[in-house]
Amino acid sequence: MTICPCCGFKFHGALSSGCKQCGARAVGEPLPRPAYELPSYGRALALSLSGSLIVLVFLVQTVMAMVQRGTGWFEFWSWVAAAETAAWRLKWISIPVMFVTLWFGGKLYSSIRTQPVRFCGLTYARSGLVASATVACLIALLIGVTVPARLRQRELAKEAQIRADWHTFEAAALEYQRRYHTYPADLKDLRDRIPDPYGSLAEALENIDPNGYQPRAEMAVATEQSRPLRRVAIRKASLSTPDDDVPAGGLVFTKFELRMPGEDKLLGNEDDWISRDGVLVRWSDVAKGGAGRSISAGALQP
Repeated sequence: MTICPCCGFKFHGALSSGCKQCGARAVGEPLPRPAYELPSYGRALALSLSGSLIVLVFLVQTVMAMVQRGTGWFEFWSWVAAAETAAWRLKWISIPVMFVTLWFGGKLYSSIRTQPVRFCGLTYARSGLVASATVACLIALLIGVTVPARLRQRELAKEAQIRADWHTFEAAALEYQRRYHTYPADLKDLRDRIPDPYGSLAEALENIDPNGYQPRAEMAVATEQSRPLRRVAIRKASLSTPDDDVPAGGLVFTKFELRMPGEDKLLGNEDDWISRDGVLVRWSDVAKGGAGRSISAGALQP
């Protein structure tokens, strides 16, 4: 196979007979190869630079995470935590780049090792490849060991959101009870009658199933022996004064139960939350402890 130095056309035959593409001919014998040829160091340099760059990026991200923490500069575990933060920050960029670098780097290192006459710098090439592989394994390890903690933090964040919605609802319900001396009959009544200048109540009500809200009332009944009044299911009473703006309906709700859906956003499952007497707990915990057995089945069904 001959390559024409003029046009680059490849053909079989000698250049002395002329190029089959452009017709160029050799004007003399080809120059002899030099007695000594220096091996190339370009591939080893590429591997060394890529490994150094990857290590530098990881170290810079770790130091930046440590600066944001602001404390523990002389504590080992503080640096470990900063390295974990750096690993999570680099996961979507560094991991694909490092895998590509390792794949091409492996090919370059193999060519340097199999052709020592043409290429030099095997030690530097090995160091760069090892540095890239070490950082890749370190990032994968730091991400792997922090996955359980990240999952727990995610669960805590979801629980915090549910509790925030509950606190918003409870504050609005208490404000409704203060104004009208009764709890709202339904969520629509609460939304219409309680001011919500910042939209927090509307956002909380979006995450609450209306079927999970169950207001309760008490009815005073006198026995034949005129014993003290006892509590029953419903009481027709008016605790308000004539000047109070009590909603129509004739019932005064003195307590309520609120059942909120869990992560699946479906009411009536084991991951639901239930609020009774100002306390919010998981329904599964109530069922295991037996504390919720006194609640009527109809009150808990959506």
